[in-house]
Amino acid sequence: MKTRRERIAEMISETDMSPSEIARAMGMTVRDVLEDLVHISRSRKYGTLLVMPARCLKCGYTFSPDVKIPKKCPRCKGTWIEEPRFKIEKG
Repeated sequence: MKTRRERIAEMISETDMSPSEIARAMGMTVRDVLEDLVHISRSRKYGTLLVMPARCLKCGYTFSPDVKIPKKCPRCKGTWIEEPRFKIEKG
């Protein structure tokens, strides 16, 4: 039986996903998904975690690639934030 992190890594090796999408698919909280993604990013057994950074949908500001979900845009102070997306690259 696979661990929760192994199942997450398997899902995001097939297609990029946001933390909310992973949480819905796995029946988890977004907070738990983010904790698992941090662990996955540090462990080489899963592959390399690629991060497509969060982006402000109001002004287009692109955040630094990180395993967290920003609450507010530093440029326009908007809260319309597109979550970062994650993908595993094997090899």
